Amino acid sequence: MAFIKQTAPRTTHTDERAQKRDFAGLTAELNDPDPVARRWAARDLLQHSQASAVLAARLAVEEDPTVREVMLTSLTRLGDATAVAALIECLRSEDAPKRNAAIEAMKALPNEVAPIMGGLLGDADPDVRILAVNILESLCHPQVEAWLIEVIERDAVVNVCATAVDLLGEVGSQAAHDALERLKKRFPVEPYIQFAADLALQRTAKA
Repeated sequence: MAFIKQTAPRTTHTDERAQKRDFAGLTAELNDPDPVARRWAARDLLQHSQASAVLAARLAVEEDPTVREVMLTSLTRLGDATAVAALIECLRSEDAPKRNAAIEAMKALPNEVAPIMGGLLGDADPDVRILAVNILESLCHPQVEAWLIEVIERDAVVNVCATAVDLLGEVGSQAAHDALERLKKRFPVEPYIQFAADLALQRTAKA
């Protein structure tokens, strides 16, 4: 009778993940040559409150878009100061895929993004503020209108206000009317602001 040689079962990344792994091990795995391993590490590091710094450091050099997506999701869920700084750096990036991935990750996590939205809308860079308004476009959160009203009340940059007033015309209500009227007075010689605010007033009158 012939003997059949048995081989050891191949270990998969799922098997490895099922094993207990500590913070140091997961941090090391962020630099694994296999993107699958890096994805699992980025996901599992969410269980460690101190993970933001290592995720942010790896994100700065990560080239695989699927790994970056998981890193951004974990950073958004962690939501501490280090995580927020990393997300803002992505919004400032000249790398469009990285920037867009950060936006999409944040859009998908309204409850996690809510505590950091004030900081994004108040960032010193007007481009970041515009991107923050763009995030609000798909953010299903009850504070969206209030955030937009705050933008058109306080932001001094016309392009930021124009982006916000466009969105207010789509999601706003009569609660925005006074702020829209004040916006028109703040930018009396900006034809687009006058047009967009009037359009928003008309649309929200029916809301």
